[in-house]
Amino acid sequence: MFSQSFLQMNTIFISLLIEAVPFVVVGVFISALIELFITEEMIAKVIPKNRFLSVTMGTCVGSLFPGCECGIVPITQRLVKKRVPLHAAIAFMLTGPIINPIVIFSTYVAFGNSWKMVFYRCGLAMVVSFVVGLIISYIFRDDQLREFINKKAKKHKHHHDHAHDHHHSHSNLSVLGKIKAVIDHAIDEFFSVGKFLVIGSLIASAMQTFIKTSTLVSMGNTKATAILVMILLAFILSVCSEADAFIASSFRNTFPLGPLSAFLVFGAMVDMKNLIMMLSVFKKKFVLTLVLLIFVCVFTGALFI
Repeated sequence: MFSQSFLQMNTIFISLLIEAVPFVVVGVFISALIELFITEEMIAKVIPKNRFLSVTMGTCVGSLFPGCECGIVPITQRLVKKRVPLHAAIAFMLTGPIINPIVIFSTYVAFGNSWKMVFYRCGLAMVVSFVVGLIISYIFRDDQLREFINKKAKKHKHHHDHAHDHHHSHSNLSVLGKIKAVIDHAIDEFFSVGKFLVIGSLIASAMQTFIKTSTLVSMGNTKATAILVMILLAFILSVCSEADAFIASSFRNTFPLGPLSAFLVFGAMVDMKNLIMMLSVFKKKFVLTLVLLIFVCVFTGALFI
């Protein structure tokens, strides 16, 4: 019995890694490109000073990145280091894995070529992202978190003290030199975040093996408890946002649209894999506050669907 459970856990663990690694690779390459080619001056010109406008921009920019929650953390970390306002970077981190074209298409297909769930998923995600980003802007200082990220980065030998100086040191490289520098950065970042992806996948696979989905589903008697069950299920399953719609669609005859929307939004914003990765990058207090805000906003929003 134990050996069967172990084999099942091993299969889930490997499938989670296979599913996540390509998007982590995309994420670390985008992060490396930002590090080398985007300066603080460029960002200062583009990001609005007004917090409402900057959160709105962060919420919408996610549509340009074809990734999932697995690869979004290293990009967000790099943006914060490059002096993107924290609230704008977090808004981007929350919507990026949901409103991009790949996820929109997979959700459309999974729900029988219908735009209804796409509308609810993207709409709820953008509202949650905006509200959470705005609250973050009032309760956390940008410089405090940036100092923490920079301190952690200094512990790694390939990181420099200041992002601007780092960019300047690469400004005179040839095209081949810049390509090599991007690859070096991406590899460095991949191994930096990869170990946390492995830990998160291992925990998720263990919970999937030993906590039965049927037990959770049986608890969803009311709309509120159904939403809670689907949020918990999304966290435990930790499926990438490109594939989670197909799992959610299997619950169409069990739960209404509200709980399904909660599953699709919360899971893409917080799951075991990216929670472990966030804890490796940001302060624990910040991550716990962020997760709590996301939970409250997703739960409240789903009640109105």
